[in-house]
Amino acid sequence: MSLRTPVLEARSLSKHFGPTIALDRFDLSIAAGEVVALMGANGAGKSTIVKILSGVYPGDSGSTTLHGKRYAPASPQEAKAEGVATMHQAIADTVVPALSVADNLLLDRFNDSSASWFATPAARLKEARGIAASIGLDTDLLAPLSSLSIAARQLVTLARVLAAKPSVLILDEPTASLSAAEAERLFAALDVLREQGVAMLLVSHRLGDLKRMADRVVIVRDGRMVADLTPPLNFDAAIETMIGRAVPKAQQRRSIRSPTHEGFSVKNLRLFPQSPPIAFDAARGEIVAIAGPVGGGKSRLARTIFGIEPVVSGEMTLDGHRWQPRSASEAIRHGVFLAGEDRWGTSLFPDSVPFASIDGTLSFPFLSRWFRGGWIDRARERREAALAIKHFSIRCNGPEDRVTSLSGGNQQKVVLARWHAEPARVLLLDEPFQGVDAGARADIADTLRASAPGRVTLIFVSSLEEAFEVADRVLRFDRSTIEDVTDQVTEALDA
Repeated sequence: MSLRTPVLEARSLSKHFGPTIALDRFDLSIAAGEVVALMGANGAGKSTIVKILSGVYPGDSGSTTLHGKRYAPASPQEAKAEGVATMHQAIADTVVPALSVADNLLLDRFNDSSASWFATPAARLKEARGIAASIGLDTDLLAPLSSLSIAARQLVTLARVLAAKPSVLILDEPTASLSAAEAERLFAALDVLREQGVAMLLVSHRLGDLKRMADRVVIVRDGRMVADLTPPLNFDAAIETMIGRAVPKAQQRRSIRSPTHEGFSVKNLRLFPQSPPIAFDAARGEIVAIAGPVGGGKSRLARTIFGIEPVVSGEMTLDGHRWQPRSASEAIRHGVFLAGEDRWGTSLFPDSVPFASIDGTLSFPFLSRWFRGGWIDRARERREAALAIKHFSIRCNGPEDRVTSLSGGNQQKVVLARWHAEPARVLLLDEPFQGVDAGARADIADTLRASAPGRVTLIFVSSLEEAFEVADRVLRFDRSTIEDVTDQVTEALDA
């Protein structure tokens, strides 16, 4: 515990969901100007803590105080009004894509009856510019939010949260969709808030985030606080405490040798009209990471291979034959699968959709092959899902669980399991480790390596550290260049 007077303090917080104990007598304190990192494996209880503190739902027992007074918000709006603002990992429910960037920045102000002057377009734009400038957000404020990348939308949401001038700021995976430069811009803004005395709770699976920002680390496992670490912080020991075992170091890079006609190849490919051509190849059985900044074109490359973005010029070949699918369904028919960076936009379903369970999510892309004649074989669905749950160590009650009931990391495991339900010729994974803890990343890396023979695996990431946890080769990519940096980065990480 911090020796300073806490701004926010929770004592013996507990929460049950039916027979499941999500939180068990959990304690937490955060002082003014302190950044407390909350670490825990997927499903350990971090999201439950965040949701109780942010007013999404109440705890079953225990107490919380804010500035020494009872704090029990009945809603996120009430929490924000009391000075506790939260940046949630999933931003889809907190933005309105059809509105402009400026209007999204100002969503919290539209219900402010004391700001009648605020209704004029000029006044709104001026206020939005001030909010955007607070974290160096440089984008067209009049453009619809839907025209922005996932990373840019994340920054808009962050700017909006900071505009509330909270006394306590909860950040749930704030850099998951940000490049290194964008993350540093955020951290600079948070440094200013820390100097102003804002107390912060930071949830992140990126060690770089924690090393850059954390004053203290609280570790939760199976709903309980198992460690409260103070400087000097040993993050290797923290990870072992978090998951209850040591995490193996990245395996030795493999050298894959394959005839040129077996695998995937790109020659003189242009993704944008004005961009220079790129070329690379990946052998069957090889895992190649394509690393680059958010917005640098790597997701566009993944979507082009998958058939949902056009080829400007150049050619792609798969096993020696020209590859240019006209749609995602054509790509899937030929064994080319993509797990997109936005799992809710590309792979998962809301509860209102019949396929929102784990077994339905896994079977959906393969309905025409698995279930002839239009009849769904529920027994096969459950059987395939049970195998996936075991193979990917998905924490759940069973195949019929709704995906929305799972933690973010376990949702990501469902996405990866979906595209392992059938053998792939090419497996495209865009930010596969997003929101996944260190232990789960190691498990996923082992699974990808074990299943790699027989297919080409391309992983698109913004973090070189994550790339080297699993890849045999790493290519650094932006719109202008693609180069093999395996040897350079290996030397840097070993130094």
